[in-house]
Amino acid sequence: MLKGRGRFEGYGKKDVKRDLIAGCIVGIIAIPLGMAFAIASGVKPETGIYTTIIAGILISLLGGSRFQIGGPTGAFIPILLAIVLQYGYDKLLVAGFLAGILLVLMGVLKLGALIAFIPKPVTVGFTAGIAVTIFAGQIGSFLGLGGLERHESFLLNMKELAVHIGTWNIYAVIVAGICLVSLLVTPKLLPKVPASLVGLVLSTLAGVLFLNGKVATIGSAYGRIPAALPSFRLPDLSWDTVTLMIGPAMVIALLGGIESLLSAVVADGMSGTKHDSNRELIGQGIANMAAPLFGGIPATGAIARTATNIKNGAVSPLSGVVHGLVVLLVLVLLAPYASAIPLASMAPILMVVAWNMSERRSFAKLLGLRSGDSLVLVVTFLLTVFATLTTAVEAGLALAVILFVRRMAAEQRLDKVLPDRVNGRGKVAPEQVTADRDCPQLSLFSVRGALFFGVRSPFGTPEFAASHDLSRTLLLRMGGVPLIDASGEASIGGLLKAVRASGGTLMLCGLQPQPRRMLEKTGLLGELGEDHVFAHTGEAIDAALKLHIDADRCIGCQAAAFRECAELCASGRESAS
Repeated sequence: MLKGRGRFEGYGKKDVKRDLIAGCIVGIIAIPLGMAFAIASGVKPETGIYTTIIAGILISLLGGSRFQIGGPTGAFIPILLAIVLQYGYDKLLVAGFLAGILLVLMGVLKLGALIAFIPKPVTVGFTAGIAVTIFAGQIGSFLGLGGLERHESFLLNMKELAVHIGTWNIYAVIVAGICLVSLLVTPKLLPKVPASLVGLVLSTLAGVLFLNGKVATIGSAYGRIPAALPSFRLPDLSWDTVTLMIGPAMVIALLGGIESLLSAVVADGMSGTKHDSNRELIGQGIANMAAPLFGGIPATGAIARTATNIKNGAVSPLSGVVHGLVVLLVLVLLAPYASAIPLASMAPILMVVAWNMSERRSFAKLLGLRSGDSLVLVVTFLLTVFATLTTAVEAGLALAVILFVRRMAAEQRLDKVLPDRVNGRGKVAPEQVTADRDCPQLSLFSVRGALFFGVRSPFGTPEFAASHDLSRTLLLRMGGVPLIDASGEASIGGLLKAVRASGGTLMLCGLQPQPRRMLEKTGLLGELGEDHVFAHTGEAIDAALKLHIDADRCIGCQAAAFRECAELCASGRESAS
């Protein structure tokens, strides 16, 4: 059973202790991740710390999930790096601020539920592509390569690695190896201890005590990390800058919205709660508007940290606030020591993050389907890696829509049917229609599948024209039509006009709720007449045989399409005599 939506419902003193413990643990985990994500995104490590503090606190306070932990995430790395390389850090702050505004608007307009409709192959494809990009981007730091130039293009970055592979540093590999082993072993030996923190501390100690000056560090690459938040500064929001950065901002907002709501869904599944998707978008938006004011980069809900928060007993959003305050305290007290952290220590942390976010099982499962979903997955994945995330998502969505339309079109059927001879009018079936058994005055057709813009009208085909005389009575069984849009309505309207122009009659039965509402809204149902619309096939056949059949024409007919045929023949003979 889902728990109530009140995020502090039934909160007590014991819950405060649980939130403090969970918040401290998640805060400690967030510190190395925040710095690593910032470095990989092409900015200084402290910007990741600033983001974790500001955005982390605001997302917990204002978001729609009780357990959401916000901050910089790996999914943003390729996007932010591309923005920094193309526009610079200051423009990144503008893009982040604008993305925050867009997220707030998405929440206010109640678009939170729509993001959930993005096809699974698209999300898995771009997530796996991002993971590959992150992993490959850390190879140079793991090996301690020198002289690398960072590019937006994956292929150019791989070329850089190949060109500079001869500059590898054995000491950097040792440091990275120590960290990697720690990341793999710690969860097995000390499951409650943050593995990333253990790896960072052990590899840093090895670098300071035994390899001092032989490996690049945060201090040597980026300078000393300040022990306080930067002063408030409004980004450049001039018209030219805003128009330049609105495109990247839209990408950040879309990805941030998707990841935050996916994280909230994971939290719901783990905790039995229910998040408010629109409130979550608004909270994410405000946090992303605030973070750039203090030098922070874009943030979103972090799935792994949110899961850790729940596993360690979090009860309310207070744990997320505590997580941000712990990071702030560490920044104030221990910032000078962070300068000694080797860059090679960060690489394994991000590689493990990439491995964990790769969706490898879902990727393999979708790929194994060998279907249209597999094609969408591969196209989205390849374009994420070799082009841009924007191109990948646009192409993935477009391809998914095209394949969906094709599947819907393939499901559409229009079969001429008659009642079963044995079961009377209990069931109708297309095999009951034969050359010897087909009523010349009343035609029954079963329509199956949605009638919408993506499929051609089934009433305009040569097969339909050849199977029915429009001057007679036509009964359409619509029970198998779940949806009708304006195009589908137009095809029925066109059929009605053609039937009436030929002197025939059109009847409908079994309309589902949405098609009925659509036909009522457009006025087509009123034009057709409620006396020509029936709930059940039997009722419609009774009315058609009673009102629209010429008994005189039944004389001598051998089709016996309906059980009333003999009675109609007799009636025709009586009237003739």
